[in-house]
Amino acid sequence: MKKNHVGYWVALGLFAAVYTFSSVMDLTGIGPAKATMEHLGYPAYVDTILGVWKAGAVVALLSPRLPRLKEWAYAGIMFDLTGGFVSHVMSGDPLPKPIVPVVMLALAMTSYLLRPADRKLESASADASPRRALAPAR
Repeated sequence: MKKNHVGYWVALGLFAAVYTFSSVMDLTGIGPAKATMEHLGYPAYVDTILGVWKAGAVVALLSPRLPRLKEWAYAGIMFDLTGGFVSHVMSGDPLPKPIVPVVMLALAMTSYLLRPADRKLESASADASPRRALAPAR
């Protein structure tokens, strides 16, 4: 149990640090983010949108409670990073570039899988009785 807790915070901490840095680069246009987006063919305003969403995702993941918001943040991260991978592959970028979103996704999914119970969304079906679900309609 303790290993999972440490693994969760290490993965989340690394992910949050890199994603925060990426958000700042998207929002300020500093660093390679702007050139990368231009190379991939995206308009400049997409940087701002992604920067805001990335910052919001980091805040949601680091905040206590808010399990439903965390689920949405992880979903958005999945969309962002798989989209980044596909964009790099489709534009013909050499191998190191498409691997970066895959590594980031691995960190995010590690934190998702290792997250403590108090950071998980309780399943809506957990309250439903299995007998009720299998019982024929009357």
